[in-house]
Amino acid sequence: MPASASIPRPEHPRPDFVRNTFYNLNGKWQFAFDDDDLGLKERWQDGKKLPKSIVVPFCYQSEKSGLGGDEIHPILWYRRSFTVPKDMQGQRVLLRFGAVDYACDVYVNGAHVGHHVGGYSPFAIDVTLALQDGSNDLCLRVTDYPDCTQTRGKQYWKRGLMGCWYTPTSGIWQTVYLEAVGARHLTQIHVTPDIDRQMATAELALDVAPLPGTQVELTLSFGGETLRTLRTDMPTRHMQVPFTVLSDVGLRRMHLWSPGSPNLYDLTVRVLHGDSVLDEVKTYFGMRKVEVANGEVLLNNHAIYQRLVLDQGYWPDTLLTPPTDDAIKADVEWTLKLGFNGARKHQKVEDPRYYYWADKLGLLVWSEVPSPYDFTRETVRNFADTFLDSIQRDYNHPCIIAWTPVNESWGVPDIYADKRQQATAKMLYHLAKAADGTRFVSTNDGWEQVTSDICALHDYSPDYARLSEHFASREQVEKTTVIGRMSYAKDETPQGYEAFLVTEFGGIAMATMGPQGQMGGMDTWGYFGKAEDEEAFFKRFDEVFTAVQDIPYCRGYCYTQLTDVQQEINGLLTPDRRPKMDVERVKQINRNPLERTD
Repeated sequence: MPASASIPRPEHPRPDFVRNTFYNLNGKWQFAFDDDDLGLKERWQDGKKLPKSIVVPFCYQSEKSGLGGDEIHPILWYRRSFTVPKDMQGQRVLLRFGAVDYACDVYVNGAHVGHHVGGYSPFAIDVTLALQDGSNDLCLRVTDYPDCTQTRGKQYWKRGLMGCWYTPTSGIWQTVYLEAVGARHLTQIHVTPDIDRQMATAELALDVAPLPGTQVELTLSFGGETLRTLRTDMPTRHMQVPFTVLSDVGLRRMHLWSPGSPNLYDLTVRVLHGDSVLDEVKTYFGMRKVEVANGEVLLNNHAIYQRLVLDQGYWPDTLLTPPTDDAIKADVEWTLKLGFNGARKHQKVEDPRYYYWADKLGLLVWSEVPSPYDFTRETVRNFADTFLDSIQRDYNHPCIIAWTPVNESWGVPDIYADKRQQATAKMLYHLAKAADGTRFVSTNDGWEQVTSDICALHDYSPDYARLSEHFASREQVEKTTVIGRMSYAKDETPQGYEAFLVTEFGGIAMATMGPQGQMGGMDTWGYFGKAEDEEAFFKRFDEVFTAVQDIPYCRGYCYTQLTDVQQEINGLLTPDRRPKMDVERVKQINRNPLERTD
C-alpha cells in the first residue's frame, strides 16, 4: 500500500519480514469505553456504532489519539471497516497487529476470529473464512486492567504519575495491517551468522506441513549485488539451510556488522511448488558474533567497551508509540551524536523499526523485558511469554547483542533469599540460551545477581569519591554490599567469566531546561537533586563519567538517560528531542576510556 500523509505510521512495520502484499489499517477508528462491561452482553461486535473516534496506532491516553487523559478504562472497543484490496483477493488474508495492550478478542463481520494476551507481542490471525465481498467490519474488544502481574514496564498502574513510572498505554499502540499469503506460508526466518566459518544458517518454518515436492529458494545479496541463489527440497515444516556468505565469483570476503561498519546482507526466501510461488518474504541479517569470556564482552572476536545510554522510548504526544519513522531514526542518530555506541532500551520491547534503524546506522542495543511487579505463578508465565515473544520477533536484528529479562528485581522483589524467585530469573536466563544462544544475557540488571553473563550494577552516587569507593575492587563488589544492597543473591556466587558493567549511573537533572515545577501533581526530579545551570551539570557529569571510566575491571556503562520523560528531567535531550547542553562537550567526556590520553 503506498504511503499516505493521512495515515499515521504508513511505512511497513517489519523491515525484517516483508511481503509485497501490505495494506495499512492505521487511521481513524470508531472507539468506546466499556466501564460497565456491557459490550459482550449487548453484542457490540455485531456492528454497533461506537460513540467516539480514535487515531490508531495511538493509545487513548495520548494526545495524538484525539482523546488523551489519564483516566483508567479497563475495557475498550475498536471498530472500522475495510475492503480487501484487489491484489489480495482470492488469497489467504492475514490480519496483523504490531502490539495491543493487554488482552484482546478480534471479530470480523461479527465472527470471533482470534484472541491474544500480551501487551508487547505481535500476532497474526488468518481471517480468510470470515471475509465477505465488499466492505468488512473489524471489531476489537481490549482489556487492560491495572494488574501488576502483567509485564507493564514503566506504565503506572494508578492515575497520575509516581516516581519513575509514567502514563500507561492501553489498547492498540502499533500498526495494524493486512497481508496476503499463499496456501502455505512462512512464519519464521531466523538467520544465525557464523563468522568463524564465513557461513550463516537460515532456520525456516511454515504454518502447516508442506505438500510433497515443495522447495525453498534462498537468494542472498549484498549492496544490491546477488551473491548466490540456493534451492533445496522442503520436506518438513521446520528446516535449516546453511549457506556461505561468499559468492563463487565477485565478492570474495565477508562483510562484518559492527557499530563502525553496519554491513547488512539481504535475503529473499521463496516457497515453491511446481511452477507456483506459494510465498515470498524479504529479510536481512548481519554477520556478527557476540560472546562473553574471561570478563570481556567480545564483538566479532575482539573486546569491546560499551558506552550505552538508557532510553525509555517515550514521546510527549504519543507515549510508547513513536510518532513517525523519522522520529525513530532521529533517536538513534542523537544517541550516536552524543558519543554513545549503544542503547539500553529500558522496560520496553521497542517498535521493530527502532531496531531496523539501529541495524542500519550501527548502534548496539540491549533489549529488555518490561517488568511486572507482583510475584505470582501468573507473573512467571507472563515474564516467560513476553520474553520468548521478543526473542522470536527480533532474532534477526544484529544490533541486539543482549537480552535483559529482569531489571532491579522488579517482579521478583524477594530474589535475595527466595529460591522460587531466584529460579524464575535463572529460568529466564536459560530460556534465552535455549531460544537464541547467540547473545549474552544480563539476568537481573542492577541488583542481586544470579546466573548471568554480566555482573551489571546500578549506582547513582553523584561524585567521583563515592563511585570510586563503591567499585574499588572487583572482589569487594562481588563479596560485599554495594550502595546498601548485596551484589549477589544469597548463596549465589560469580562463575568467573562474567563481564562487569555499571549499567545505570548519572541521572543528572538540569533545572533550567525541560518541563519544570509541578507535573501531574508531583515535582519534576532527577537523582541527587537538580543542577542549576549548564556548568553545574557538567561538573557532576564529568565527575561521574571519569569515576566509572577509571574502574579498571569495568567493560562498559549505561548513562541515565537519553531524554526527559514526563516528571523525570534527567535526560540529555528534552522530551521533544532538543539538546539541553553542549552536545560536543558531552561527546568529549563520553569517550572510550581505552583511548584516553589524559
